[in-house]
Amino acid sequence: MKKLAVQFVAFGLLALSAVAQPNAKAMNKAKSKKADAKWEKIFDGKTTSGWHTYGQTDAGAGWDIQNGALHLKPGGQGQTGRGDLVTNDEYGDFNLKLEWKISKGGNSGVIFYIKDDKQKYPQTYNTGLEMQVLDNDGHPDGKIHKHRAGDLYDLVPCTPETVKPVGEWNQAEVISKGGKLQFILNGTPVVATTLWTDEWKQMVAASKFKTMPDFGTYKTGKISLQDHGNEVWFRNIMIRKL
Repeated sequence: MKKLAVQFVAFGLLALSAVAQPNAKAMNKAKSKKADAKWEKIFDGKTTSGWHTYGQTDAGAGWDIQNGALHLKPGGQGQTGRGDLVTNDEYGDFNLKLEWKISKGGNSGVIFYIKDDKQKYPQTYNTGLEMQVLDNDGHPDGKIHKHRAGDLYDLVPCTPETVKPVGEWNQAEVISKGGKLQFILNGTPVVATTLWTDEWKQMVAASKFKTMPDFGTYKTGKISLQDHGNEVWFRNIMIRKL
């Protein structure tokens, strides 16, 4: 009788384990879905919804949609409908992913932590930090240290250089959390630095931004795709708040 009781208890434990396993799988699946849901597409591939030209309320006509990508039409800066394209929303700690493709001889950038106040700050780069987008071989900036594709513009050069040739898509990622900033280009970490420290302030003071007192000081801000007058494309733009 005692042996039978032990067998019964063991059978009951096995049954409970069988019930618990599917529940654990379901919980893990739910957690995975929750983590995936944190990623937000901030470009729908069809419209400029969620974006506006810096200092305006809507996106200017200089930007359109071409084959599922945000596209800056070629032409000089200052023309009607031109200007950097800026998110309507602000972000603090974030993980940004996107793809970019530059034209021959082209220059652009991904700028972040922007204070959207054109009266006080005429340009997005008066406050925001930039991941450089460039044709290294065809644009004069390619000859300037810290101005090449993937650099934290004029502050930290990318190492190694992983940019793809003109006309090919580059996968870029910007991660900023608790002052720790990292750039990833085509799957390889290329820039790492710490923001807002004494060392950071010294770095800014030795750069072209030294005359811009609020550059790199904001811990929340908007994200911009730069209009540098050259044709450029951006697609698959998504962000995750950290």
